[in-house]
Amino acid sequence: MSMLSNLELLRRVPLFASLTPSQSASIADAIIKKRFKRAEVVVEQGKKSDALYIILTGRARVTSADSRGREVILATLHPGDYLGEMSLIDDEPHSATVRTEIQCDVLMLGREAFARCLPENSSMAYNIMRGLVQRLRHADRKIESLALMDVYGRVARSLLEFAVDDGAGNLKVREKISRQDLAKMVGASREMVSRVMKDLEERGFVQTLEDGSMIVKERLLSLA
Repeated sequence: MSMLSNLELLRRVPLFASLTPSQSASIADAIIKKRFKRAEVVVEQGKKSDALYIILTGRARVTSADSRGREVILATLHPGDYLGEMSLIDDEPHSATVRTEIQCDVLMLGREAFARCLPENSSMAYNIMRGLVQRLRHADRKIESLALMDVYGRVARSLLEFAVDDGAGNLKVREKISRQDLAKMVGASREMVSRVMKDLEERGFVQTLEDGSMIVKERLLSLA
């Protein structure tokens, strides 16, 4: 990360892809590069921070917890994703915690620079707005699944959200997902999720490989 200039790093981020050269140069002067270690908190639920964070490398988890410490996993963030924009826009505390799953390199754009850049750069403002809409749609789908689906349907939908085409005509969940994490995603107990996963494997809906990744059969769509 240290070998590249701020401007070169910006060009790798979809959020800034449509900026003009002069706009990119202006933002490049304001950003700060930072490295977070594994399991380090980037933003914390209930607290405020003064920056927009853009992930360059690594992976982070978005979680929300209640007063009794019960936790739900809301999303997983990858390179190109950003966080902290909601708190910067409405000046309210973060609604969720973001913690790194592995070491992450990020770009940080401070509150003052963010407030200055947003009205000046309509393309960046549009990209931020589009990202907020996508998160709202994701939240709507999660609310729908919790309200209307049984555990089978919620597990199936979560697996399908992680699945990508492996280039050989298969849908594959490349990241190993523990039963505990899957339970936190779907709002069920680990024991229930373990039973559901065992049944899905026995019925041929999913196949777990030795490295922990999974092949997801298309007929899993019938459950989601």
